[in-house]
Amino acid sequence: MTPIGYIRTPYQSKADMPGRGERRPPVQGQVELLPEYTEALSDLDGFEHIWLIFCFDRSEGYRLRLVPRSDTVERGLFATRAPFRINPIGLTAVRLLAVEGNVLTVEGVDMLDRTPLLDIKPYIPRSDSHPDARTGWLEHVRRD
Repeated sequence: MTPIGYIRTPYQSKADMPGRGERRPPVQGQVELLPEYTEALSDLDGFEHIWLIFCFDRSEGYRLRLVPRSDTVERGLFATRAPFRINPIGLTAVRLLAVEGNVLTVEGVDMLDRTPLLDIKPYIPRSDSHPDARTGWLEHVRRD
């Protein structure tokens, strides 16, 4: 896969990173598409949220079982959102604040600065939101 751009965030190291999910602060960032893909942003400005699909380019290795940040029990990799993946692909829904040329201003970034962007997809509530879905082991994790 070839990056179509890069995600700019205030996070310079893994230690700076927020947790995923509900506790994630509404931090702003920018998505800078390569100029040759600017035309593909047509009509995106009407969406409130978008999916960013990106590469965990600074993630090293993976384990098939691990203890997630929000738990004390070892879990299967595919039952977590850990960044250490067999194929280092990330997915985050962000709020789209502005589209200016080949730059998107977004809110809710949770990736390192200069993360390679692989794709953008619109967030469509009727198909992307399943509020009554079961959440497996997370149903038993205390949320502060």
